[in-house]
Amino acid sequence: MTKIHPSAIVEDGAEVGEGAIVGPFCHVGPKVVLGEGVELKSHVVVAGETRVGARTVIFPFASIGHQAQDLKYRGERATLEIGSDCILREGVTMNAGTEGGGGRTVVGDRCAFLANSHVGHDCILGSNIVLSNNVMIAGHVSVGDNVIMGGGAAVIQFTRVGAHAFVGGLAGLENDLIPFGMVMGNRARLSGLNLVGLKRRNFPREQIHALRAAYKELFESDDGTLHDRARTVKAANPDVPLVQQVADFILEAGDRRMCTPRAAND
Repeated sequence: MTKIHPSAIVEDGAEVGEGAIVGPFCHVGPKVVLGEGVELKSHVVVAGETRVGARTVIFPFASIGHQAQDLKYRGERATLEIGSDCILREGVTMNAGTEGGGGRTVVGDRCAFLANSHVGHDCILGSNIVLSNNVMIAGHVSVGDNVIMGGGAAVIQFTRVGAHAFVGGLAGLENDLIPFGMVMGNRARLSGLNLVGLKRRNFPREQIHALRAAYKELFESDDGTLHDRARTVKAANPDVPLVQQVADFILEAGDRRMCTPRAAND
């Protein structure tokens, strides 16, 4: 049964799904859609054309769906889509898109956004992502599935973060991060593969070994450019999906810079 606290404001036009709970002092805008079983704990504001997936829980003082923090925004139509079974803890902020970025911000399913984390306009996030406390993602960032970001990490606009990557706490990421990669530091540098994540997700041992060998070829060899080495490891590992995924990510980068290991003399 849907429950709306007497002190909450749900504007005419908003859609509240079966079994949803809108707690004390929440404000739900007229173009918002709350899926089945969504819970707004209290003092939550959901604005704009925002759709929240089933069973997602949003904690106090979260600000969801307001206009982009972009000085070029001129009031154009923009949306925010949040998947099912997500957790948005206290003070989380998520902005809708802009015309220049496709007009939509998208978050997948089963994601956890810890206190005071931020998702900027026009970001496209996959599923099973964890943003720890105070993580800041600027506009136009894409993040693959199963990514974890440590507390206080920051990602600059237009950056791509590959699936299963790990961003260490307080890292400042300004270049693209390969799938399965791990970065540390400010500015962030590639520090190896996310082997813990690979093992936890039960990837086959032989594929992990092949990925480690490909990583050495990509980032510890001086033969040709990084794109040349990506083509080499891709051709040498046609039946290893993990290697193919990393090689394709690099080859699709175009002129974008990749996050690489710190040089010995840095």
